[in-house]
Amino acid sequence: MQSVSRTPDQKQAGLITARILLEIGAVNFRPEEPYTLTSGWNSPVYVDMRRVISFPRARRKIAEMSAAAITRAVGFESVDAVAGGETAGIPYAAWISDILSLPMLYVRKQPKGFGRNAQIEGRMKDGDRVLLVEDLASDGASKVNFCQALRLAGADVKHTFVVFFYGVFPGAMKTLEEIGVDMLYLANWWDVLDVAEQGGYFDKPALEEVRKFLHDPIAWSAHHGGRSS
Repeated sequence: MQSVSRTPDQKQAGLITARILLEIGAVNFRPEEPYTLTSGWNSPVYVDMRRVISFPRARRKIAEMSAAAITRAVGFESVDAVAGGETAGIPYAAWISDILSLPMLYVRKQPKGFGRNAQIEGRMKDGDRVLLVEDLASDGASKVNFCQALRLAGADVKHTFVVFFYGVFPGAMKTLEEIGVDMLYLANWWDVLDVAEQGGYFDKPALEEVRKFLHDPIAWSAHHGGRSS
């Protein structure tokens, strides 16, 4: 199952991001012992986007490409603040908001339960156009929760950005489209597979098993003990 088509510039950014993630050891191929994602799907591949925080040159390049992708798709003066989702989205939101010279917020998964009982941290005005930033997305469900929290607090949320989008599970984009939110991203698993094959990062059996997963993730997940629908 291929993801939506991209422009040559978008594909190039995806390949560069994939190479960075492979170089820093953020990508794991483990077909023989599948990963269970928070969405319930079983996957032979896993990407640890939190690892990026320890690599200054890598994170700077990813942040620069992210900012460029956002301005290309959303515009230069169409966002008032950048919000990071707790917790993995927070560093990415910090880097991107700095490059774009925009205020930063972060969104808790739940109100903190004391003090102001706030779910949104930072200074936000009613009606501010807020871009939600996360590290990755598999099926989009957690993005819906964050977007709804921002809207309840008075934000105008029309876009979310993730550095890595699985790009294989059905309905991920639709989940967000149903609430009127477009998702932007840099890289997906097809990009990683392309770079991994060219660079010889994993052996052929592992690569072939990942290819099977990408072409039919639902059947692969079900066959390996995970979610099937």
